[in-house]
Amino acid sequence: MANLNGLTDTYTLSNGVKIPIVGFGTWQTPDGDVAKESVKAAIEAGYHHIDTAAAYGNEDSVGEGIKASGIKRDDLFLTTKLWNDDHGYDSTKKALDHSLLELGVDYVDLYLIHWPNPIKFRDNWKEVNAETWRAMEEVLKAGKTRAIGISNFRPQHMDELLKTATVTPMVNQIFLNPSDLQPKVVAYNNQHNILSEAYSPLGTGKIFQVEELKEMATRYGKSVAQLVLRWSLQHGFLPLPKSVHADRIKENGQIFDFEISSDDMLTIDGLHGLAGIANDPDTANF
Repeated sequence: MANLNGLTDTYTLSNGVKIPIVGFGTWQTPDGDVAKESVKAAIEAGYHHIDTAAAYGNEDSVGEGIKASGIKRDDLFLTTKLWNDDHGYDSTKKALDHSLLELGVDYVDLYLIHWPNPIKFRDNWKEVNAETWRAMEEVLKAGKTRAIGISNFRPQHMDELLKTATVTPMVNQIFLNPSDLQPKVVAYNNQHNILSEAYSPLGTGKIFQVEELKEMATRYGKSVAQLVLRWSLQHGFLPLPKSVHADRIKENGQIFDFEISSDDMLTIDGLHGLAGIANDPDTANF
């Protein structure tokens, strides 16, 4: 577990790149002023790690928010993701170039394959992923990204990828919160020195209705969001909380002045299914 002193503390990825232990998520953040202002607010609140994706349709506004914040590019960790329609060797390279243009940067810090088995390539996903990953390894070598990884991959997808990969993914970003701990995926990640990043760490909002969490948060003098984000860090995950409200963005970063007891950690671990579970990538209709 990291030292957990603050938002700029880092984990070290398998290739030595340092990644801040909490990221600011932008999934479902509308393009335009909302995305721009929330990213700017996050950076002002101390987040140095911003996560977006081509599929979110807000890369240009995220880029504007970064610019408006005045942060130095080298002080920021920026992630984007390859969308499902763009798998394949040439398409992957083109897609990254397009994302860099939208974001207004020369490189990203982390580039991820968003889903392992898109409907478009369901008949030959293994071969297409191998070609996609070959392109990912080349953009890494070319310096267009500092690290490469995957998202929503299960062990069977990773096994296939590793048959031809010369670089092991550094990160697997998955739906990860008290409602779905995805133990098999996390165990596989740990075994291969792949960092588990948690998207929807607050269970897309449903987590706030869980009575046990409300009571426990009150006991710690914290919000449910702070409790759950702290839980994520104590598991060694990297949570990516998302909000468009400056006060909540700030509050979500204030998780370094308390520790959850091991008994309470176990209680939270036992809340499976109370706020949704991960989509199955092999049956998802996109």
